[in-house]
Amino acid sequence: MKKLIFICFVVFNALNANASKVITNEFTGKESGIKHPVTVILPTSYNEDKQYNVIYVLHGHSGDNTNWTEKTNIERLADTFNVIIVTPNGGYDSWYIDSKIKQNSLYETYIAKDVVSYIDQNYSTYANRFSRAITGLSMGGFGALHIAINNQHVFAAVGAMSAGVDFRPFPNKFGIDKILGNYNEFANEWSDIAIINNLDKINVSQNKDPKSDHKVEVNQLSIRIDIGLSDFFLSINRQLHYAMLAKNIPHEYVEQEGGHTWKYWDTAIVGQFKFLTSTFPQ
Repeated sequence: MKKLIFICFVVFNALNANASKVITNEFTGKESGIKHPVTVILPTSYNEDKQYNVIYVLHGHSGDNTNWTEKTNIERLADTFNVIIVTPNGGYDSWYIDSKIKQNSLYETYIAKDVVSYIDQNYSTYANRFSRAITGLSMGGFGALHIAINNQHVFAAVGAMSAGVDFRPFPNKFGIDKILGNYNEFANEWSDIAIINNLDKINVSQNKDPKSDHKVEVNQLSIRIDIGLSDFFLSINRQLHYAMLAKNIPHEYVEQEGGHTWKYWDTAIVGQFKFLTSTFPQ
């Protein structure tokens, strides 16, 4: 019996020694002033003498930075794809927007500037847009698209799972009114922020670093959108897909079995990583 226990102990430690490393630290964003913890998953191969591509993965409404590591097997993907994975805390219902009406709710700035800067300063990354990608689920799916489209000098690839890409059909849900204002009073703001109304930004002319006076010469944003056939966001995702086809915007669009559930996202994230890592130059 003692021999069996010893063997199990050795096997467990051998597996643990070859596992990805999960780190959570708290910091305050210099640009946004937001103080939150951020979770970082390092591949087993992580070495300060090497550089790594980074994938940012956003949580959904009412979630936090721990959701992905607690509810899925995302850690394994750090090793499978040899990348650094970052799961930030995007607030309970921020929708990853820089709100004009909610004080100190500058979550686009927090993710695109503060979190990216923190990761590049503290980990061995390829600190350029071509080696960064962002994805997320539900609120985080909207957030990933919103942030990437408006910060193409930061991210070259974006994915979205079960994304709430248009708020207008849901005027009384998900706390959106706290970020944008009441729909009846601020209908233009609700319309302006819908992803379908921001597609014209996906071109070279929009890729300008706000801190400089020159455009950043980049390729078009690589995009993957997936949605479950039982998801309540299915129709707005289809509408976005058709609008992108009409504008000849290259993208990968997938409808597959599943709903608005962690079971779906635990599977869907694999397809997201396959697509996003295929865009990296190294």
